[in-house]
Amino acid sequence: MKPANYLGFLILLLSSALFLNCTSDPIAGPPGMDGVNGIDGIDGADGVDGTTSCVACHSVSYREPIEMAYENSAHGMGGSWARGTSATCARCHNNEGFQDYLSNLFIDSLGFATADPLGYSVSNPITCTGCHDNHRSFDFENDGNDFAVRTLDPVNLFIDPNVQIDIRNASDELGRSNLCVHCHQPRNSYDIPGPTSDYEITSSRFGPHHGPQSTILEGIMGANIAGSAGYPGVGAAGHRQGSSCISCHMGETTDGTDGGHTWSPTENTCITCHTNGAPSEVTGYAQDLQRLHDLLVAAGSIDEDGSAIPGTYSAEVAQATWNYITLEEDQSHGIHNPNYVKALLQNSIEALEN
Repeated sequence: MKPANYLGFLILLLSSALFLNCTSDPIAGPPGMDGVNGIDGIDGADGVDGTTSCVACHSVSYREPIEMAYENSAHGMGGSWARGTSATCARCHNNEGFQDYLSNLFIDSLGFATADPLGYSVSNPITCTGCHDNHRSFDFENDGNDFAVRTLDPVNLFIDPNVQIDIRNASDELGRSNLCVHCHQPRNSYDIPGPTSDYEITSSRFGPHHGPQSTILEGIMGANIAGSAGYPGVGAAGHRQGSSCISCHMGETTDGTDGGHTWSPTENTCITCHTNGAPSEVTGYAQDLQRLHDLLVAAGSIDEDGSAIPGTYSAEVAQATWNYITLEEDQSHGIHNPNYVKALLQNSIEALEN
């Protein structure tokens, strides 16, 4: 290498070293002034402890007993969705129809939510997705566990939209039982007979059709015939004030065949209040119902099987027929509301015997 080139190379190398030394290890200057404090943020809500709260219910071990119970329940058996292809029936007898009804996407001519008026090609049983959707809050400690039921709202009745049921009390503070009321209520196919005019029964399916459990519990929608037995106040029944659909029908199971998602009442729940054991029916109920049955058969408004016979009847016969079919459809043997049921039976019998 020529001396001139060599000298230039050395100068370049030395300059690079000096540059790197100055930029890679700067000399610290004096501290600057403090900046202005920022605005405090809003405290967030505490989250759940990891997934512990979720796993408590969303584990296989928790779900399996529920699934087994459901398969043997009336909701899971074939008869519950046998007629779920029409819009009228689908709102309670078809999983998709029930979801559509609760969605308020379809409204009938009376202003009521209904299922798709075009109907359904397939009827599926009411399953987990029919009754459950999303949690409204994950703060169960303060807001309560809603078990992700699709609705907690009070229910305006099909048979009279001016009447609302809201099953909310100490046993069910969130109103989860209101979900049950949507289907366990009389449909709006027939009017309750009045106390004076003759009444025409137009169908053998006359009556509240399968679902008067919530209205019996509330103490309404029977034909309140005047008589010696007084009717209790609306919502005054002990089971209405101190219990609920959820507390009675979904309590702790005794042997796996009751309670929970079987929806069969369990004695474990009943003995909380009925310390001498759970009654299976109201005292004298079977005898009184049979007496009313026989009187109505004699009057010609029902057959031996209890089905209505179309025809025009006096107000007393029509009202008593409505009450008989209501109590048969309720299927609680008077347990839902003993005093109301006793009054309906006694006053109906008196009206036909006098």
